Amino acid sequence: MDWDKLRIFHAVAEAGSLTRAGEVLHLSQSAVSRQVSALEENLNVMLFHRHARGLILTEQGELLLDATRSMSKRLETATAHIKDSKDEIFGNLRVTTTTGFGTLWLAPRLGHLYEKYPELKIDLMLEERVLDLPMREADVAIRMKEPSQADLIRRRLMDVDMKLYASRDYLEKYGTPETTDDLVNHRLISHNSTSPQVSAGAEWTAPFLQANGKSVLTVNNYFGILQAVLHGLGIGALPDYVTVDSPELVRVLPNDSSRPIPVYLAYPEELRHSKRVAAFRDFVLEEIKDYRQKARETP
Repeated sequence: MDWDKLRIFHAVAEAGSLTRAGEVLHLSQSAVSRQVSALEENLNVMLFHRHARGLILTEQGELLLDATRSMSKRLETATAHIKDSKDEIFGNLRVTTTTGFGTLWLAPRLGHLYEKYPELKIDLMLEERVLDLPMREADVAIRMKEPSQADLIRRRLMDVDMKLYASRDYLEKYGTPETTDDLVNHRLISHNSTSPQVSAGAEWTAPFLQANGKSVLTVNNYFGILQAVLHGLGIGALPDYVTVDSPELVRVLPNDSSRPIPVYLAYPEELRHSKRVAAFRDFVLEEIKDYRQKARETP
């Protein structure tokens, strides 16, 4: 089968239009159309339904697109291996993690990685959805639980605890609760029970949310909770990794916290020898070592 025709078919299927595919491939619409027609003739099937508003894949076209997508992923992996065979560390690295950890812990530290490897191009994808690493939706993941997908190299980085924090101004104005029962007299700031979050945090905050009779503010991410706490709106349930970079926070009820939440780094087995992945892994391990040292020094 002609690889060039497959490449053009793939571009047309992804774009849904001969014109848009031609723009991507730097070919004329007629040249793209001829190649697709030739491929259909070779296979003796129709790959697209032609409509005035664009192209729709036939059942046979969908089967071929699945195959070309798999081929594309393998080519991306081969390209990464080839580039990483050199001493230099450069190129694209797709990293996924949760919105909270990525926003409050990882992103502020990425400058240290760029200082060492200025030609890296990090695509940081922050979302609660677990991306499929074996299918190369991302190259590296940092997740708040052990990955269950097969064919992954995984490493436990640290544990995180959910704790209660407030600003000094808030505590001076409204007082410091001495017991969990005292929380009913304070505004609690927490994740909404229906928003994506780790189960340990949800289980721990649920009784506080149910018992609070004064006022509650719920936010669907930790960045919003942190900003509300820093501005004196109430007492917030936050992961303890925020304290090192937010020394103005004061821990409330120091004997109360969630059960430990494990933090894992994972990447596909096929990227075991990738220098970019190794550089990112070593960067994260070094930053965690530094974070733990600062955490021990934080009151």
